[in-house]
Amino acid sequence: MTKTLLSFGHGYSARALSRILLPQDWRIIGTTRDEDKAVRLMNEGVEPRIWPGADMIPALNAATHILISAGPDDAGDPILAQLETEIAARADQFEWVGYLSTTGVYGDHNGDWVDEETPLTPATKRGIARVEAEAAWQAIPDLPLHIFRLAGIYGPGRGPFAKVRNGTARRIIKQGQVFSRTHVADIARILAASIKKPNIGSIYNVCDNDPAPPEDVIAYAAELLGMPIPEAIDYETADMTPMARSFYAESKKVRNDKIKTELGVELLYPDYKTGLKALLAREVEG
Repeated sequence: MTKTLLSFGHGYSARALSRILLPQDWRIIGTTRDEDKAVRLMNEGVEPRIWPGADMIPALNAATHILISAGPDDAGDPILAQLETEIAARADQFEWVGYLSTTGVYGDHNGDWVDEETPLTPATKRGIARVEAEAAWQAIPDLPLHIFRLAGIYGPGRGPFAKVRNGTARRIIKQGQVFSRTHVADIARILAASIKKPNIGSIYNVCDNDPAPPEDVIAYAAELLGMPIPEAIDYETADMTPMARSFYAESKKVRNDKIKTELGVELLYPDYKTGLKALLAREVEG
């Protein structure tokens, strides 16, 4: 029987997963809001559906697996808003359902460690919305749900090099600030490992082994490029958008033991230095 993944919000991380599954003869149906992106997805071997608007019932009927990458909006989870009844009615049809959340659900821990058992105390509007969305998916009876709490995502096309090169990279210094991050290729491998080894109800932190201050990442990127390290700017006086400033509202280090012990994943990029070196090498190779 053909495995069919229905991917809601088929974006950066989901496309990386597709590159693993498609060579294994999976059928992948992915939603997007963008007509141009729909063409790109088709060229990648994904069957695009424009969301909202497309009739999703045939795709739901065909799906053996579901991935939800689309985040909540002001009205809550957009997928459940339109399809909760239909998804709930088919709960026992699906072999695996994955929800991509964020480590923002843990809130601020003043640079201390958190794991999957840490109480959820989000400090931002986005984090609160994610907690509510997680709970809404968990409330569907018999759904084989797995939740993946992703740290900051980087990878091809999403790294600090462009900003360092064009002079817009900034080293914002906030005492004690530390972030976890994850390479998109490792996200895809973790999702694929979970699909192979479902554990219904499980929650996984998805990040590398090396939480680090954001200014260190920018400095290392500049060093790799042989360019001057951008000057330090104090957080308190930095000119930042409210969105950018909100990222500094939380400081924590995220444990990732569970992806290793339960899923057996060995990270390709266990720290940002390994990941940035690989990104730059990929750029050079073209």
